[in-house]
Amino acid sequence: MNTSNTRARKAAGLGLSMATALVVGNMIGSGVFLLPAALGSYGPISLVAFAITAVGAILLALVFARLGRTYPETGGPYVYSKRAFGDFIGFWQAWGYWIAAWAGNAAIAIAFVSYLGEYWSTVRHNNVVAALAAVAAIWVCTAVNVAGVRQSGVLQVVTTVMKFVPLAAIAVIGLFYVHAHNFGPFNASGDSIYGAVTAGATLTLWSFIGLESATVPAEDVRDPDRTIPWSTIVGTAVTAVVYILGTFVVFGVLGSAAAAKSGAPFSDAAKIMWGSVGGHIITICALAATFGALNGWILIQGQIPFAAARDRVFPKPFQRQTPNGSPWVGLVVSSLLVTGLVFMNYNASLVSQFTFIILLATLTTLIPYAFSAAAELMLFISDRDAFSMPRFAKDSIIATLAFAYSLWTIAGSGYQVVFRGFMLLLAGIPVYVFTKWRAATDSTGVPVAIEPGDLPAPPVSEPEPVSVG
Repeated sequence: MNTSNTRARKAAGLGLSMATALVVGNMIGSGVFLLPAALGSYGPISLVAFAITAVGAILLALVFARLGRTYPETGGPYVYSKRAFGDFIGFWQAWGYWIAAWAGNAAIAIAFVSYLGEYWSTVRHNNVVAALAAVAAIWVCTAVNVAGVRQSGVLQVVTTVMKFVPLAAIAVIGLFYVHAHNFGPFNASGDSIYGAVTAGATLTLWSFIGLESATVPAEDVRDPDRTIPWSTIVGTAVTAVVYILGTFVVFGVLGSAAAAKSGAPFSDAAKIMWGSVGGHIITICALAATFGALNGWILIQGQIPFAAARDRVFPKPFQRQTPNGSPWVGLVVSSLLVTGLVFMNYNASLVSQFTFIILLATLTTLIPYAFSAAAELMLFISDRDAFSMPRFAKDSIIATLAFAYSLWTIAGSGYQVVFRGFMLLLAGIPVYVFTKWRAATDSTGVPVAIEPGDLPAPPVSEPEPVSVG
């Protein structure tokens, strides 16, 4: 990439506030507003699961902070896996992460329309109108991102403030409305403590997906050595506190059993605390949350295939950019896939659509997390000059724990999710083979020499000693 172009992009790119807003905004999406309902059937023990998930998310955030500082290149998890394990594993992670991004965007758009139904009832009764509204939101955010990463960053800051402040208010002020008798039995699931915590931790992880967001557009981040680590760690930690306190307050105000039956637990809790006005505020907050998350993840869905195509492990057209550096082909193609996914499932209810699409997205995000943690360990060995040796022991322990946490969560996703996710990953192999074949063939179909970078460099051997005289 042209150096002057990169400098220009960084100067007009994401600063600390925008990068942090991207992290927080991509995590605080549709999931947090429904989590108390999903966790209510487990009782207060789910708060323990939430805390464990928060610790795991912080471990992963530390991994991404270290890798993002060391390798400030566009692509995030893809870049680290490719450096550590080679082209194919790098492609595999880019493929899976890309699927997770655009499939997840379909779920977020559907959730946005579901909340919109509070003020526009037609979308709850007419599936065609609901699908059209979801697609309209997708293409509005796509247009913003095609306009440039800074425009996307500005929108992300605005929507993050709109959704974060009301949630923080419930999490803090709501503590004064909590009643101990509302919590009920500690473990209401009927399962063992380990089983309940494992199931709860798997459910809560969806709300933390996106913690790596600042690493993906790294070449559009100003002062990446400082901005990426701080935005990743601070964004994840602050969001974790709001999540746990918010869920605690909802349980303490509504009761965990009532929360389990609520379609909008945060709104219902706000109505009890502050009347109907509070309910409206939280509904608006939910709309901002889903729209902001959609905008942030659409940014991600364009950056991942762009980074992979630049390294010739994704089809070449994904390299194309607008004059301001926006990867427009990746954005448009991804949004076309999102649109197709929404229309393919428009006959189902909004909740059924959301659940189905989340199953497609979850595992294909978890696997890049596990590979990124393993990549840090591998790069400690293969690229020692890039890391600080005095911190080797601490960073190695963090990466090992993050990898173990990722494996535990993948196992907790269930056999059906693991099977579907793995089949989606296998479906990418023909794309990789075709891309490599195209890279080694000219426009006439005649094979040409593979250029440096297409294959790993041969090992360098020490020169033979030469006698003189």
